[in-house]
Parts: sequence; structure tokens; C-alpha cells
Amino acid sequence: MGEGKAVLVTGYKPYELGIYSDEHPGVPVIKYCLRSSILQLIDDGASWFVISGQIGVELWAAEVVLSLKQEAYDVHLAVIVPFLEQEAKWKDEQKEKYYAILEQADFVDAISKRTYDSPTQLRQKNDFLVAKTDEMLLVLYDDSKPGSPEYYLVPARRKARHQSYPVFTIDRYDLELASQDLKEQDPNYWS
Repeated sequence: MGEGKAVLVTGYKPYELGIYSDEHPGVPVIKYCLRSSILQLIDDGASWFVISGQIGVELWAAEVVLSLKQEAYDVHLAVIVPFLEQEAKWKDEQKEKYYAILEQADFVDAISKRTYDSPTQLRQKNDFLVAKTDEMLLVLYDDSKPGSPEYYLVPARRKARHQSYPVFTIDRYDLELASQDLKEQDPNYWS
């Protein structure tokens, strides 16, 4: 990956947020927050955004990065999956979105060159992606509701003991503000 800082973007899977469809009204709010945070990170020198390709926050972030790229921002998307065929058990609509994102990404690779065979592959993914990035954008993590993003925090905290590794967050308060902004922009949005 070229010049500029690389940012790992992660967060909950949709079911961890109670979202079972991209038609859920919370999805545009999350994407609005992602866009805002990603633009700030770009202003601060980020040019690569890295995901592991998980459904939910990571794929929504990928869509935001790709739309910014179409708007001529100097931004790149890397999808570095933990193992081959991680999407094997996903619903067809999730697979379609995933394949479309992979097609448009600037860099795609798998850490393990085999299909899933051990939870170790997931830990290796977390360690590898933290090691290869300069900072993290963690979306909606809540200490009182541990979930998949929690596993990135262990290597992030370990790395931060030896070098700068900022972890930026989007929290529920940010979502509330975004929701109000969207409502002001379009009062019919929530009707």
C-alpha cells in the first residue's frame, strides 16, 4: 500500500446491531457518520482504508470509501480477508455486495490461503491488520456489549504500548447527531 496513512475500519456485524437488512433506517445514519469520519481522516493524511470484508460496518465503510473515490478523493480501499471463501455461508444479497466491493477495491488478498479451519485464522487476521495499519476507526463499539470489534482492541492496545496507534470511534452519540442532521436536511426522511 502506497503513501499516506492506512486506517483499519471495523465495527459490529449487522445482527449485533439488530439490523437485518440494508433497508434498515439506521444504515444511512451509520454511513453518514462513516463518511464524516473518513473525510476527517483523509484531511489528517489517511489515504488507505483497510477492511477484512465482514458484513455490516466494514462493507458499509467500503461503500463510503468507494463513493468518495468516485468523487475524486485520493483514497484507496484494501480488502484483506482472513481466509478464502469467508462469504460461503452468507445470503445471496450479501455475497453480491461483497463481490461488487472486491471488484472495485484497489487491493484484495487473503491472509490465510485456505478456507476456514480454525479460530486461529481470525486472531491472526486481527493481529495482522493492526500491525499493517497506522490507526483504527472503530464504529459503535460499546464496552458493555462486547462483540466482534472487541477482538481488534487487544492487538491495538498491545501495539499502542510501543508506538502511536490511535483508535478513533463513532459512538451512539455521533449517531444521534447524524440522525438529527439527516432529519434537518430532509424532514421527510423518517416519515
